[in-house]
Amino acid sequence: MKRAVVLMNLGSPDSTDVKDVKRYLDEFLMDGRVIDKPLLFRAMLVKGVIVPFRAPKSAEAYKSIWTNEGSPLIVLSKQLAAALDGEVEEPVVIAMRYGTPSPKETFDALQAAHPGLEQVLLIPMYPHYAMSSYETAVEYAKEQHKEGRYRFRLDYIKPYYDNEDYLHALCESIRPHLEKDYDQILFSYHGVPERHIYKGDITGQHCMKSGACCDTPSAAHQYCYRHQCWVTTKEVAKRLAIPDGKWGFSFQSRLGRDPWLQPYTAQRLEQLPGEGVKKVVVACPAFISDCLETLEEIAEEGKETFLHAGGESFDMIPCLNVHPLWVRAMARWVQEYALGKTDMLQRGSAHELVPKAKFTDLI
Repeated sequence: MKRAVVLMNLGSPDSTDVKDVKRYLDEFLMDGRVIDKPLLFRAMLVKGVIVPFRAPKSAEAYKSIWTNEGSPLIVLSKQLAAALDGEVEEPVVIAMRYGTPSPKETFDALQAAHPGLEQVLLIPMYPHYAMSSYETAVEYAKEQHKEGRYRFRLDYIKPYYDNEDYLHALCESIRPHLEKDYDQILFSYHGVPERHIYKGDITGQHCMKSGACCDTPSAAHQYCYRHQCWVTTKEVAKRLAIPDGKWGFSFQSRLGRDPWLQPYTAQRLEQLPGEGVKKVVVACPAFISDCLETLEEIAEEGKETFLHAGGESFDMIPCLNVHPLWVRAMARWVQEYALGKTDMLQRGSAHELVPKAKFTDLI
């Protein structure tokens, strides 16, 4: 069979111009899986309040990390695709959930370049399942694939937060940064509203119901972002022999006033020096490619917050980006997919915003 691989990431504005940032934020925040409010209310909030006020500030933030080649996320995604393309027989390209290239643009280009294409493997650049990241990327790609009536089949990789190859690559990317003196490594994950966790609980009675819910086995965990981040953190700490007390766990990028997953990264970075943590290392495992949330929010704002609060040294570990072990991990998945021997495929639909009676339709 003729196959191709698509690496799907979040996306980025086309430039740092306010008009391009506005266009990007509008598409991003109007996604019902990001701001899960009724359409009319969401439109009034996004188009009338958030985007007009946020776009100029976001444009300045993007300017602080922009490279000569463009957006770091897009540049790194292209570099990753090129690296993987060199390891597998299948052509490897990128697509973005927001901005360009869209899945439709990518699918059109693939079908034109490879008329006999029969299968496309989508690898979301999201290790953990969240409604506002993994789910929206997969469902959007599926929608565009269905609308385009493409001749090839679309398959996709399931969340890989506990996959051996992913964890090995993540640990080895972190290990060199722990060889120097440090007081604590803080694992900072992109935050989500608490209501997203409740919506993802297919049991309706597990998530956020107790302090030990993430450690208590449940069917809810297959869609629980908090649990999956917790598993990744514990696995990395165990594999790297990081002692208890020398690692922490937090969530960043809060938007709005609703309660989000806690503790908040910004608050922890401000509090840590007062707790005796003067030398901190920060890892961001929820992000595969460095982007605004890591390069500006953590490496710039987070560092300033920590040092201003009395910290002495701050080290942000780069994302996996094009780490050789990460490229090798994906190459193995692609090769196993080609042989029909993979256990990494997600079958059926992702967990969608549908009545719970339909959850039984999931495979």
